[in-house]
This record gives sequence, structure tokens and C-alpha cells, in this order.
Amino acid sequence: MISIVIPVRNGGAGLALCLDAIAEQQADDEVEVVVVDSGSTDGSVDLARSRGARVQIIQPRDFTHGGSRNLGAELARGETLVFTSQDAYPVDDAWLAHLCRALREQPTVAAVYGRQLPHNDARPPERYFLEFVYGPVARTQIVEKTSDLSMDATLFSNVNSAIRRSVWEEFHFADDIIMGEDQEWAVRVLLAGYSLRYEPLAAVRHSHTYSIRSAFSRFFDSGVSAERTYLAGARPSARVLRGAAWRYGVGEVEWLWRSGQWRWIPYAAVYESSKFAGLQLGIRHRRLPRWLKLRLSAHPRYWDGAR
Repeated sequence: MISIVIPVRNGGAGLALCLDAIAEQQADDEVEVVVVDSGSTDGSVDLARSRGARVQIIQPRDFTHGGSRNLGAELARGETLVFTSQDAYPVDDAWLAHLCRALREQPTVAAVYGRQLPHNDARPPERYFLEFVYGPVARTQIVEKTSDLSMDATLFSNVNSAIRRSVWEEFHFADDIIMGEDQEWAVRVLLAGYSLRYEPLAAVRHSHTYSIRSAFSRFFDSGVSAERTYLAGARPSARVLRGAAWRYGVGEVEWLWRSGQWRWIPYAAVYESSKFAGLQLGIRHRRLPRWLKLRLSAHPRYWDGAR
């Protein structure tokens, strides 16, 4: 059996698209959907139940990215645990088969994650970001030692993933991290000798329309979690991070120019600078006072219990 776990809060029309696309999947195994709802007020619970999902309701104050997914996995019956988001939906009816194939065929693969494609209304910077991070080429991620950990090696996303239950039982998601519970999980699994597989044929539509302010806050939180995710290995110097950001920015400008979207270049420059500033401050969050972190973070509730 394949169990699909979806954390939900006010999923709206996106949740309906997600559940309907799941129902259309052509899979050899039985499929169940488990929804963990944290206080929806828009009818998401009734919608999920009407589509045949099992729903577990939790209080909003009890939600964490890792904790809600652990709860869903505990309630699930399948030997394959698939995780997705309420605002993501498969692009075709073969998504689930592509996502789970490597788990059947390659015993050392702990988990598979798939491609994320932008929605039709996504802005050019978001389109470039998703193409840069995911792209059309399959790959297997393996590390041999802590110093091998990097942004590329630890890349993994619960927006679109399939995990062996046996591996999840050994490695639960951390419930004390502000975001990036999937990449933190990937670090521990990779260091234990497993591999991760990226499968671009298993694609979903998923993108965000961030403002400059909200992009800053999201990347601030990413920086906060970085010491347990993509900076868990030999921590790169400020020069290395600046070099990576410079290469990314130059690539985006070239892409915008080649694709005839050069009018977006000034906006992209401000947008990407905001993301980089948020990331840098998040990486240095231990030097910042709590009141400032509450203002900078997209998840201020986290700081009530942060240590």
C-alpha cells in the first residue's frame, strides 16, 4: 500500500486540485490519503473526507512541519510513505508510479523526490529558481563523510517525495526545526549510508508568489535551519556563499535576457538581494536579539520555544 500524507490548513481550491489529481493516479498498489489538519476554517476537513481521505485534526499551536508529517506517517498503513503539500498537484496520472519506482528497484535508495514545476501565474524569478534547483535531469545523491554535505547533496523536498516506511521508522522527521525538516532528515539518512534519488518524471505543479518582504522572511528561516541542513558539513565561508549567490544571480540575468523577459531584471536584482540578505541574517541568528528574530521570521511562533 502507498500512503499519501498531506498537512493541511485552509487548503482551499488548491487542496481540491491536489486530491482530485491523486484520485486519477494509475498505480499498481492500493492508495490511501491521510490528511493532518491544523485548524482549517474553510471546509478543508469536509472536502478531504468527501474525497475519501482519513483526517486527523490537531490544534494550530501543535503544528510543526516535521511533527505533522510524523503524525501522518504513524497513522498511515502503507509501506511507502508519500508526502506532498496542499498547494501541489501532479501534472499527470503517472506521477505516483514514477515517484515510487526507484524504491522498488534500488534497495539502497531511502527516498525519492520529484520535480516541481511553476504554476502558470508564477513570476519569472520563481520560474528560474525551480528550473535551477530541480531541472530535467535525474540524479542519485550519495555522501561518504560529513564534509561531502552541500546544498546539492542534501537537496530533498517533502512537497513531492516518497520514503520507505522502514527508513522513516529509523529516522523520524525533526519536530524542533523552523523549516527544512526534509533536508535535515536527508542529512541524517545520507550519513547513515543511504542514497536519495531525484526523479524529474514525477512532477507536480507547485510555486509561490512571494513579495520581496515575504521572500526575505522565508530565506531568513532557511538560514536559521541551515546549520542542520545544507551547512551541516564543513561550513562554507562568507566568500563561498557570496560566490554561489553571484553565480546564481548572473545565471538568472542571462536567462531573463535570453527568454525576452529583460524588463524583470531590475525587480529580480532587488528580489534576489532580499533573499540573500535574509539568508545571511538567518545563518547568523544566534547573534541577534529575540525581538529582532520575531520581526524577521516568517514563523514567529517558533521563537517562543526556540533554544
